[in-house]
Amino acid sequence: MTDYGPIKAALLARPARHSLPQRLYNDDAVFDFDQKAIFHRSWILIGFEVEFAGPGSYQSLKIGGAPILVIRGKDGVLRGFHNTCRHRGAELCAEGAGKAARLVCPYHQWTYDLSGKLIFAGRMGEDFDASAHGLAPIHVETLEGTVYVCLSETPPDFAPYREAVGPMLAPHDFRNARIAHEATLVEKANWKLVMENARECYHCAGRHPELAVTFPIYAKGNFESVSDHEAEFDRRMTELGLPGAPVEDDWWQAARFPLNPGMVSMTMDGARAVSKLMCRTGDGDIGSLRWALEPHSFCHSTGDFTFMFTCIPVSTKETLVLGKWLVHKDAVEGVDYDFGNLVKLWDATNLEDRDLCELNQRGVDSPGYRPGPYSRVAESLVERFTSYYVAKALDYIAEVEAADHAPLAALAAD
Repeated sequence: MTDYGPIKAALLARPARHSLPQRLYNDDAVFDFDQKAIFHRSWILIGFEVEFAGPGSYQSLKIGGAPILVIRGKDGVLRGFHNTCRHRGAELCAEGAGKAARLVCPYHQWTYDLSGKLIFAGRMGEDFDASAHGLAPIHVETLEGTVYVCLSETPPDFAPYREAVGPMLAPHDFRNARIAHEATLVEKANWKLVMENARECYHCAGRHPELAVTFPIYAKGNFESVSDHEAEFDRRMTELGLPGAPVEDDWWQAARFPLNPGMVSMTMDGARAVSKLMCRTGDGDIGSLRWALEPHSFCHSTGDFTFMFTCIPVSTKETLVLGKWLVHKDAVEGVDYDFGNLVKLWDATNLEDRDLCELNQRGVDSPGYRPGPYSRVAESLVERFTSYYVAKALDYIAEVEAADHAPLAALAAD
């Protein structure tokens, strides 16, 4: 039987509206637990359909330490599979992106078509049933050009997200975009500290002077309107037909909000980074659409580009942060945009956040650390994230405990 007693005790010990008990940030057993309890049971935004340009285009990556691959079939459909051969479990594709006419295991050359069907397994005998050994599937969803995966047999309901967020994403035309840049950053901090930092701007005035030029660093909650500037922005967006009122559920939230007065993009000076717009409505002066998924991501979509932030846990105190910048597919570097200007703001912000997260981890590791209270004004999305984490973790433990006790209950009944 699995003993999650110490983790359960730590989860239940968290004071309301406070940060988490220490072991939830620095215990190896908790890190392993998080992969199964959280990342294997959540919808994970992995990128955009334009990254799978044609049949055979694939991405191989890890979700919660589990190798997976997503590949576009000859029929144009994106499918996901566990990245493990059905023979003896070898990894089929190395991590990264590629293109293949079929999937061939590098170990014993078992071969699968793009739909995951086993089409060749040498020397297995006449009684071998190839149809019983196709690749093990995972769930894949697409929404207005964005791509999501979930490893759970029964993933969270995707329909409410599709219905609420789909109309907000549509004007940004992700199917006619391209990836202009990708950047990775290793942060020596637990993934939950990385995400807590990513869910608040309490620190922005003091630590993100570049971001503060364009970003409304004193905004409350999920960017609800609280000023005349925001109310006027909401009125203009309504006239333009751009849905933007805050929407959310337990694992996602989205809202369109105004940038600081006079700013039209999230750049160092607030001017457009890209002249060829992704969203032409309102001449691209449409604030930012922020859409975020628990437990791992947020995106900002302005009229000219989109920035995607993804948190990938590596070990207890190591997290990989992946950033992607999208521009219109026809935007030409050096003509329609300057590369340095496009990436400079978020590069600077991510480096500053890395230092803050590592600072946070060092302090949390102190024997003097105790959970501290969140600001109800400035850290409501952090409290939302940690409360989500605690609830999902306790749900998982309850399911494991129920499964462990089921055989004993059956024996007692006999």
